[in-house]
Amino acid sequence: MNNIFQTLGLSASGMTAQASRLRHVSENLANVDTPGYRRKTISFDTNMRAEVPGMVEVGKIQLDKADLAEIFDPSHPLARPDGTYEGSNVDLLIELADAREAQRSYEANLKIFDQARQMSQGLIELLRR
Repeated sequence: MNNIFQTLGLSASGMTAQASRLRHVSENLANVDTPGYRRKTISFDTNMRAEVPGMVEVGKIQLDKADLAEIFDPSHPLARPDGTYEGSNVDLLIELADAREAQRSYEANLKIFDQARQMSQGLIELLRR
């Protein structure tokens, strides 16, 4: 029975990590047109010292070091004398792919969680008999 609870904990930590990833992808998408905005990236760490070894934890949130896009718009309030300003370094295609990957990973962890829950219910039913 302990292994089932460990499985529930592992899949729950995976769902929490992917939810955090989706939150940062959403922030990136919301700021795609914000001048000077740098894309946030998230990393995952495995905690081997937790109660359940292998639980996923959210690592450091980092800013993408890629160059900011130079946008030519002399009428923009942030435009320099040459008519350009720095846009964001968010790429919609990359963000949508990251969102899809995080969603699928979340769903996979949810299925594992549900399967473990069903197994524990079946075990409890067997013990009642």
